[in-house]
Amino acid sequence: MKILILGAGAVGGYFGGRLHQAGADVTFLLREPRATKVKAEGLVIKSPKGDAVLPVKVVTKGSEGGPYDIVILASKAYDLDSAIEAIAPAVGEHTTIVPMLNGLAHLDVLDNKFGADKVAGGLARIGGMLGPNGEVLHTSPFAGVSFGERSGKPVRASLGELDALCKKAGIEGGLNDKINQDLWDKWIMLTSLASMCCTLRGTTGDILSADDGEALMLETVDECRRVARAEGFDPGDKGIENLKVYLTKRGSAFAASMLGDLEKGGAIEGRHVIGDMLSRARKHGIAAPNLRMAYAVVQAYEARRARGGLSKPTK
Repeated sequence: MKILILGAGAVGGYFGGRLHQAGADVTFLLREPRATKVKAEGLVIKSPKGDAVLPVKVVTKGSEGGPYDIVILASKAYDLDSAIEAIAPAVGEHTTIVPMLNGLAHLDVLDNKFGADKVAGGLARIGGMLGPNGEVLHTSPFAGVSFGERSGKPVRASLGELDALCKKAGIEGGLNDKINQDLWDKWIMLTSLASMCCTLRGTTGDILSADDGEALMLETVDECRRVARAEGFDPGDKGIENLKVYLTKRGSAFAASMLGDLEKGGAIEGRHVIGDMLSRARKHGIAAPNLRMAYAVVQAYEARRARGGLSKPTK
């Protein structure tokens, strides 16, 4: 089975690298100069689960080596349009697209472009980033994926093969017959975390050190849960309690990657993660004051970034 992975960052680089180590036929679709660096130096992974320098296959055009059986999208949500353009030549009659983007808004876009029958549900759970020399820095104790049929139809052969490869590679998770619920569960956690991290400019531990930090975090979780319930995907009490374990751990360095992107002055997934959740809250008439504040914070940041920084103070 031939697998194409768009992106070699924390998600694509880590999971693609582990699949490669397990003997899977993996090719990375990368932009220059990332492609040149990986070709010359290999894909470098630094992880508590084992470091590696891997001589992986790299292409810069989706038309090279295709069509592929599986195309894994590991881009940021704000790069979705360019990602679609890049992978389109790699998609054949029997290709399955497995997006690992945050949120849910990308699914309608992919369905409209390629057809819903070609697009599986997928997500990644991993903490990490690219290091200063382009190495994949895996920083969390967990590293898992979840994917499956959104339609509820029998699992196609390619997803079954991908599941077997993930297990061989020691990747947690894999095939999930309740992928739609899992997508919502992750989105609730990520939206709650990103909202609070970006609004209060701190890690989970920093937020919980504030007098009202835990209360604000739990209020935000509740806002997101009410949206999920209205959409038919309530995680249930047990699911929410599991989520709270990560979001209410005192002293934790856990933080949304969106905070790191914001502090570096980079592009962020505010609209796709927080904005879309808020939009659905409004559609259902759900009051969501914390989401409103968080989305205003990231929109103000994006406006500031678009004009090149803060204005000079008036005298």
